[in-house]
Amino acid sequence: MGFVAVVLLATAARAERVEPTPKELQGVGIDEQLGARVAANAPFKDETGRDVTLASYLDGQTPVILTLNYSNCPMLCSLQLTGFVKGLRDVKWTAGRELRIVTVSLDPTEPVARAQASQKRYVGDYGRPEAAAGWHFLTGTDASIHAVASSVGFSYRYDPQTKEYAHVPAVVLLTPDGRVARYLYGVVYSPQTLRLSLLEAAEGKLTNTIDRVLLYCFHYDAAAGAYAPVARNIMRLSGGVVLALLVALLAVLWWREAQRRRARGAGS
Repeated sequence: MGFVAVVLLATAARAERVEPTPKELQGVGIDEQLGARVAANAPFKDETGRDVTLASYLDGQTPVILTLNYSNCPMLCSLQLTGFVKGLRDVKWTAGRELRIVTVSLDPTEPVARAQASQKRYVGDYGRPEAAAGWHFLTGTDASIHAVASSVGFSYRYDPQTKEYAHVPAVVLLTPDGRVARYLYGVVYSPQTLRLSLLEAAEGKLTNTIDRVLLYCFHYDAAAGAYAPVARNIMRLSGGVVLALLVALLAVLWWREAQRRRARGAGS
């Protein structure tokens, strides 16, 4: 019994022990800043070399998806953006129409031509040529990049030995006026999660009743990184639908009975 207790205590100690963060990943992560305003006035160049700011894409009507990557990333950025595009393909909304996408390069030395090649690649993968007008790849100075990253709580780290940037794979949903609405993490993006996140970021500027119902029935589960159904809301909605159907049925029955009475009265 004493031996078992010692083993259990040792196991618990190992379970509670937190391994130190590797040096390469220290200072890397996301400190969520929901509601914070993005640094919209930091200067950049877009994939054509035109001088722009993030404010150039904030029109007060259209939600914006912000990603922070860089074209020379050996693996992670490619995996993330490929997964992101795969999810976008099954979302009805299209970049350049109902949403905008802005990819800010973490690398201040990235040339405009490289950003342009990246835009061509991912818009091509997206399969919607019109999205070229709605997905922009920006390059800028270290100060501009850090200003945007810091404003949304995105921390990254440059490793001079490998000449790579350590960062978290994530996209940031911005409201039409540039406030942080939602963070989505990973290299796989569910079309439903993307759609509902965009609806949420659009701040109710919607006319589609079905979309409103979807937001009513689902809530964002931060632990799972996705939207989950809310049983109570679904039950309320289901109850409302049943009640409406019952009222409609009773109305039809009442109307038919009234018609029969009129017919009998006319025939007598």
